[in-house]
Amino acid sequence: MKGLVRTAAAATVSVCALLAAGAASASSFAIRSGQGAEGLGMAYAGAASGGIGMGAMAWNPATITMFPGRHSNWNFTYLNANASYDPTSVTRLGAPNGPANPVQIGTGNIGGDGAFIPASASAWQLTDRFWIGMTTGAPYGLRSKPDNQVHAAQVYGRSAKVVTINASPTVGYKVNDWLSIGAALQIQYFDTKLKTASGFAPAAAPVIIEGDTVDFGFRFGATLTPFEGTTIGLAYRSSIRQTLEGTFRSPLGVVPIKANLNLPDSVVVGLSQVINDQWQVHLGAEWTNWSRFRRIPLVNELTGRPLTAVPSLNFVYDDSWFFSGGVEYKYSRDLTLRAGVAYELSAVNDTNRTIYISDNDRLWLSAGASYQVTDRLKLDLGYTYIHVNKASVNYTGTHPQQQAVFYTAEAKPYIHIASVGLTFNWDDPKQTIPVQPVVRKH
Repeated sequence: MKGLVRTAAAATVSVCALLAAGAASASSFAIRSGQGAEGLGMAYAGAASGGIGMGAMAWNPATITMFPGRHSNWNFTYLNANASYDPTSVTRLGAPNGPANPVQIGTGNIGGDGAFIPASASAWQLTDRFWIGMTTGAPYGLRSKPDNQVHAAQVYGRSAKVVTINASPTVGYKVNDWLSIGAALQIQYFDTKLKTASGFAPAAAPVIIEGDTVDFGFRFGATLTPFEGTTIGLAYRSSIRQTLEGTFRSPLGVVPIKANLNLPDSVVVGLSQVINDQWQVHLGAEWTNWSRFRRIPLVNELTGRPLTAVPSLNFVYDDSWFFSGGVEYKYSRDLTLRAGVAYELSAVNDTNRTIYISDNDRLWLSAGASYQVTDRLKLDLGYTYIHVNKASVNYTGTHPQQQAVFYTAEAKPYIHIASVGLTFNWDDPKQTIPVQPVVRKH
């Protein structure tokens, strides 16, 4: 059964891979920015409380009850990440004071040309209190390919790719006028390919680790409206244990492997407050349990034992935090303007950062707008600039993935993100009789 699901998912990915892959806009290789243009314009403030429109369902499934009738939302996001690791000392072999590496070249830009990230959400009200729906997106992704494929740290990384597609069937129930609950099943396809060099020489043959899998998780949450105009949201996203199966390729041959990746669970809370007919404010906080993503052994499927030709993938991450605030101004009946700011405490630091990822604590500056094109169609635009603190890699003897090359370098990363979204109301707002639920009590 799992093989059949993997085959179906792979067929989807073959069409969408270029869209789903991307340099990470959140801590490590997470992609927060792909979940909707409306939310991007406020740095995703109020995501758990429904303040970012239908994209909120990707955080808190209970927000589905905030959309009466039948609605669909589609988003396309372009993410362009920029970073270049330049050596800060002479690269040595064997020891910190060993002979100089014959290659002393930096990576060049590791972000490539950027990537497109799709996302969608649909909500369908079945009764006065019950909703069903679906979200799709790419919650994790990475495309790291240095301009210089021959560089001083090539034994630690020549390129990396992570592609995910997550489909989440969702249900929501409105308990009463002030409480809604919701749940979602996460069906997640995960595909990765990591390439390093087998040695420090410019002509060193590649070492390639690749694999894919389909696995499952869940989300659940609640929204509360204690006062008119005030919405509070709280939600939990489970960890997904991705059981990768693939191959390890080296100059010695090809070996079938498997590896278990425990992707992080998270808790998100949000507050949305109506000030008056024109102004709303939103706040959000999210904790992500990256510390469960640590040492990942590669197991030889033929022997059932860990590979001796390569060490475990030691990441040793910390937990991360994301704090955001946003404001919306209804300029006219059809036009709404918004802005937001956020700060993220990264899971990556100077002791565990790898050459693949130029991640560090980061500041988000966001702006966006919504325009009601017709009674049934709304257009959303969002833009975010992310300033990432200087990121250094330190393969100086204590790094979790240390090999015989001693290397230090620094990057000054920054990210541009732009997104467009469309929301369509399948019901005719001009009907004089209110839209009735699909199923009604008799």
